[in-house]
Amino acid sequence: MSRYVLRRLLQVAPVLLGTTFLIYAMMWSLPGDPLAGRCGGQPCPESYLNRMVEAYNLGDPLVVQYAKYMAGLVTGDFGMTFAGAPVADELLQRFPVTLQLAAMAVVVEMVIGISAGVLAGRRPGGFADNLVLVSTLVVVAVPVFVLALVAQSMLGVRLGWFPVTSDGGFVSLIIPAVVLGSLPLALVARMMRSSLIENMQADHVRTAVAKGASARRVVLRHGARNSLVPVVTLAGADFGSLLAGSVVVELVFNIDGVGELLIRSVRDGEIGTVTSVVTLLVLLFLLVNLAVDLLYPVLDPRIRRA
Repeated sequence: MSRYVLRRLLQVAPVLLGTTFLIYAMMWSLPGDPLAGRCGGQPCPESYLNRMVEAYNLGDPLVVQYAKYMAGLVTGDFGMTFAGAPVADELLQRFPVTLQLAAMAVVVEMVIGISAGVLAGRRPGGFADNLVLVSTLVVVAVPVFVLALVAQSMLGVRLGWFPVTSDGGFVSLIIPAVVLGSLPLALVARMMRSSLIENMQADHVRTAVAKGASARRVVLRHGARNSLVPVVTLAGADFGSLLAGSVVVELVFNIDGVGELLIRSVRDGEIGTVTSVVTLLVLLFLLVNLAVDLLYPVLDPRIRRA
């Protein structure tokens, strides 16, 4: 197991470097001058341009710029924005909010999605099964921004149960987390249903039934447990998607998170900020998927023996 973990950790480095370099190169390939418009619509003085070129290594080749930038990241130096603000301060202020929002969305996705999938998979073709299939189909068909606006209007404005906009607190993030986790919730419910139906036909489940085990024990211990492997895989992949895909939800609920920072940085040509955000997102995604891989043997002992 230790060799497997070490091998997976070594795989993180090339993926991280490759992804961040692609983002860095694509940002530099965008049309326009990143220093244009930095002087209030007037042509910038030559001294200012020279100072900015030296400070941000703009005179170096792209590969050298990237190498210097990543060397700073390794030492904890995330650099400065073109406006002179430390990028690390922006990340420390915004990243915990987005991380909390994504974590809450994953909890909503797993708890409700797995419960709905088990409920539907116990009796295929029954009322609960049809209800879950229809409701998840509706959730998948409705765009996220529509769900966000409806939830904000109904639960925030009309009923007053939750804040209309978020202040970063736990209560104000509940509705945004439910909205953000709605699509993966529907996918988890459907995957859990199909996986449970398949596993309930396995030999070890039939043996448990023949030995007189209760229906609840058969479903939860023998059927649902083994069915969690593909569901956990999906949840691990969703976590990275939720971190990067929370832009719409953050804008609707006025959440001061990474999504708004990423949009503003792309619009303003803040290449260093975009690269820093993407680096953290990719690193978190890789670590979460490593944790998911280590969870497989716990859910299915057959994987441990293999």
